Amino acid sequence: MKFNAAISQKPPVLLDLKASIDLAVDIIAEAARADAKLIVFPEAFLPGYPTWIWRLKPGADMSLGNEIHTRLRENAVDINHGVLKPIQTAAAEQQVVVVIGINELDSRYSGSTLYNSVVVIDSNGKMANRHRKLMPTNPERMVWGMGDASGLRVVDTAVGRIGCLICWENYMPLARFALYTQNMDILIAPTWDSGPAWIGSMNHIAREGGCWVLSTGTALHTNDLPEHFPGRKTLFGQPEWINPGDAVIVRPFGGAVAGPLHESTELLIGEIDTEQARQSRKALDVAGHYGRPDIFQLSVNRSRQAPVRFSDESD
Repeated sequence: MKFNAAISQKPPVLLDLKASIDLAVDIIAEAARADAKLIVFPEAFLPGYPTWIWRLKPGADMSLGNEIHTRLRENAVDINHGVLKPIQTAAAEQQVVVVIGINELDSRYSGSTLYNSVVVIDSNGKMANRHRKLMPTNPERMVWGMGDASGLRVVDTAVGRIGCLICWENYMPLARFALYTQNMDILIAPTWDSGPAWIGSMNHIAREGGCWVLSTGTALHTNDLPEHFPGRKTLFGQPEWINPGDAVIVRPFGGAVAGPLHESTELLIGEIDTEQARQSRKALDVAGHYGRPDIFQLSVNRSRQAPVRFSDESD
């Protein structure tokens, strides 16, 4: 199957969920006009990656950090309450598969904990998968809880079988292998990372897994930050690119077919042929003929984890 894929690294309206969802709907329409059948957004796009955590001074900025986190929680995505419905509707109307990173609010149990999640929405508007980042990185642990493996799945979509790993999850060999064993055509790697080392890792994964790899950060400049962002001048005083984006599409067995797109908010468009993934695994299939299950075995607990289980007596 051949089709165009689009990657957006445009910044959201930071800490404004409604405005960021409206922007995502516009981007989906723009990608559809470019004849794209798959559109990928960056890590935590709704309502923005918490880039401030890398600039807060421990202890000294605790009050400011709490204020910003409260705004983030108030604008996080509650999947259970249908917050993503506008994006699902846009996907169905444009007949586009959408993969988008979100700050997810757990309203079912705690009502407060946030997760770094990525959702796959099929071209019929239905959610095909939700994956929560297994291990937040460094100061991210002050923002997000650790996810379980219930979303560590490769799912069928209108454009092929898609799996997702978020940012440095792609450095977890066992997480990658868990997806390789599920006949994956395309790995989506929404991230905050960028630069030659990250692009090199995407090439390695494309070769190792025999799959297409699509990755992007958010191309964010200080000029993109809302004027009302708490502590804007303190944390982001000098004009600069906070993140260059570096969206890239890598073919199976390595080699970029589009990108990296550096310090730009244009859409990155590239053609994907899912058959190339299977062809590339003829020489190297780490989950098949190039594996040794008699020596190495991996066990993955994909059951959904819950903090409590209630047993009520029937009347």
